[in-house]
Amino acid sequence: MQKLKYLTAYEPKVINQIQSLIDNDQLGQFIFNKYPEAHNITSARALYDYAIDIKNDYLRKSSVLGKVIYDDKIHVINDALGLHTYISRVQGKKLKAKSEIRVSTLFKRTPLPFLRMIVVHELAHLKEKQHNKAFYQLCRHMEPDYHQIEFDLRLYLTHLDFGEALY
Repeated sequence: MQKLKYLTAYEPKVINQIQSLIDNDQLGQFIFNKYPEAHNITSARALYDYAIDIKNDYLRKSSVLGKVIYDDKIHVINDALGLHTYISRVQGKKLKAKSEIRVSTLFKRTPLPFLRMIVVHELAHLKEKQHNKAFYQLCRHMEPDYHQIEFDLRLYLTHLDFGEALY
């Protein structure tokens, strides 16, 4: 049995169920049945607009979001699916700060809930820097199914390790 690196924190019972799906070549079909189509947010502008819409709905008073882009330099291998950065610069006598979100290009061709989960995760960092209880409460506020979608995304990443892309 090959180690399921995205699922190591889950109970053995869950891991055994997933391993059974893998052994029977059913994991891809299981994911595809739950998420049958990919989103069409493929340009940087469309991704920015999508993220701004979510930010405006839930985090209006948070810092300015300067850029939201797909980034092909982010690799799942480095335990990153998205990144948030803060850029400060002096303009005249004022200090200007902007936040940037970079999403792995892996998410250009995935179901919308997967992309939304990553965007919500990175937007939550505008208010909460650490992965603490308040951070995950904010994620669930913006996406009530956050934890289920994160689990399903882990299944998808596991499928990619064993098979090919579904979308």
